[in-house]
Amino acid sequence: MSDTDAHPLPGTTRDPLCPDSDGFPMGETDFHIAAIIWLREALEDFFADHPDVYVASNMLLYFQVGSLRERRDPDVLVAKGVGKHQRRSFRTWEEKTVPCVVFEISSEKTWEVDLYEKRIDYRRLGMGEYFLFDPESRFLNPPLQGFRLAKRKYVPIPLAPDGSLTSQELGLRLLPEDGMLRLIEAQTGMRVLTRQEQTLEERRRAEEEHRRADELAAEVKRLRKLLREQEKSDGGQG
Repeated sequence: MSDTDAHPLPGTTRDPLCPDSDGFPMGETDFHIAAIIWLREALEDFFADHPDVYVASNMLLYFQVGSLRERRDPDVLVAKGVGKHQRRSFRTWEEKTVPCVVFEISSEKTWEVDLYEKRIDYRRLGMGEYFLFDPESRFLNPPLQGFRLAKRKYVPIPLAPDGSLTSQELGLRLLPEDGMLRLIEAQTGMRVLTRQEQTLEERRRAEEEHRRADELAAEVKRLRKLLREQEKSDGGQG
């Protein structure tokens, strides 16, 4: 028996009282699925060098032993002080913590539950920040809303003039942009690129390096030609 079998990692064991799925789809529409995927990937990339920061999406979150009712399924969660290992579900009593930030991507069927019922649950659990985002800008006004825990109450996070919100827990500014939440590092203002943007940027850099190499080779060739011509001229004069 391995050490993992003897002492399984939190959230990896099957538990009939804590099913791994609720049978509901990840998102209602392409808009919502894309927003969830982009957000999770951007958060994973931003915290890639932080071994104790875990990012998950569409994962069941249990917060009371043996109770199926005491659970939620946040679209995206971020938890600090835990490992990045894969989980079947997030069980707060095993993890010894709750997520520090939770995101819900709101839709026609979910926005009211997101805005009221889930906000009550997440506040009661002590999650530091809670964000709601409507990628279609149809159901929430404004489409991005956030709450921060203060003295056991959620207080609204003030919107910046550009419609963005700053997460103190994550050190990121969240900006609605073309149906997605753009992540911007709060201290530097650097944008967290999507993985597609990363690929395009790597391709652009490779093309730029190739162009510079070609220009350098052409310049070396030109200078060698000039040197040969100079040598011939000097030889003829001699």
